[in-house]
Parts: sequence; C-alpha cells; structure tokens
Amino acid sequence: MPGLRILITAGPTREYLDPVRFISNPSSGKMGYALAVAARDRGHSVVLVSGPVSIDAPDGLKIVRVESAAEMAAAARREFAKCDVAVLTAAVSDYRPVSRQRKKLPKVTRAFTIKLEPTEDIAAVLGGVKGRRVTVGFAMEDHAGRQHAERKLAKKNCDAIVLNGPANIGADRARVELLVRGGRWQRWPAASKSDVAVRLIEATERMVADRNRTGKIPL
Repeated sequence: MPGLRILITAGPTREYLDPVRFISNPSSGKMGYALAVAARDRGHSVVLVSGPVSIDAPDGLKIVRVESAAEMAAAARREFAKCDVAVLTAAVSDYRPVSRQRKKLPKVTRAFTIKLEPTEDIAAVLGGVKGRRVTVGFAMEDHAGRQHAERKLAKKNCDAIVLNGPANIGADRARVELLVRGGRWQRWPAASKSDVAVRLIEATERMVADRNRTGKIPL
C-alpha cells in the first residue's frame, strides 16, 4: 500500500492544580511509540503527538510534545487535518481542575475539595470530522471490557477499537482485543508491544484499502 499519513497519540496528560501538582495516570507511552515505529518501518509518514514520557523520540518521524489534554487535543486536530489515519493510544486525563492556582498551594491539615471539569474527547472530535478517513481508538477497561469498548466505538465514531487492560500499563508485552466496526471481536495472543503494533498497523492498512475500494470498512 502507498505510504499513508498517520497520526498517533501516546502517553499520559497532566492536568495541573498549581505549578507543581497535577492529576495524571501511569501510562508509559510504550504502545503508542511502538505503533509509531511500526508505521514508520512500513513506509508511512508518521506524526506522533506525545504526552510526557521517558522514552526517546524515534528517528524518521515528526514528534509533537504536549503536556495537557487541551494541548494534545489542539495538536491532534491540527495534525489530523493532514492525515489519512489516526490511531489514538494516549491515556488522556478525563478531568482537569476548573481553575489552576498561579502559586503552589500550601499544605493544610484539613480536607478540601478540588472542582473538576471534563476534558475534550479527542477521539470523538476526530471521529466527528474524519469523513472517509480512518480512526482507531483504544479502550482501557478493568471490567465489562467488551461492553464498554463497544459503547466507545459507537460514541466516538471510530472504525475500530482496541480493548486494553490494566496489566498492559508500563509492560513490554500486551494482550489486546480488536473490534472492527461491523465485525466480531478478535482476541489476539499476548505478544511484545512491538509485535502487537505491527499487527495493528497491518489491520489499519487493510481498513484503509477496503474503504478506498468500496467505501466501507471490512468486517
């Protein structure tokens, strides 16, 4: 297949309460970075929008570093305008503080409340503007995984969704399941994240090829 332009998001985001404290999650970014390398090695043009991780940037692709969910959303919208595919692996924070303090909050000896508001749903935003382009989402679930992932597939208008579990966080290997819209769940065997990434990029290529040929995503 001729080289595609692929957007990949990876890693966590940080939502700051004050200059030194933030809400985040333990995403390592390993899956997203493995996907970026796999896509690059298969001849595609890759832009990697990455939250804060401790992984070295791969050569031969464009990397955009962000920190907050708002920054990631803005970068993803901007880059997706030039891409054929988006693979959205980032563990974007679901909430952020309504207000960020300009100075470090002093420690107090009583309980206090932090008011949170939802962050932008990047996968849903891109799914709403994709047209004939392909979007692949990730669902991190610790119970009722398939049920929750199927809801996300529909809500975010993804063409496929990867079901991911907490055991994969920070690990070098992963066990995932893939659901292509209109098809059946595929349970993939545990493998290195590099091998999972190659398999997922190959699946994405097939989705794009089928859409170009028939206007539909394969079952």
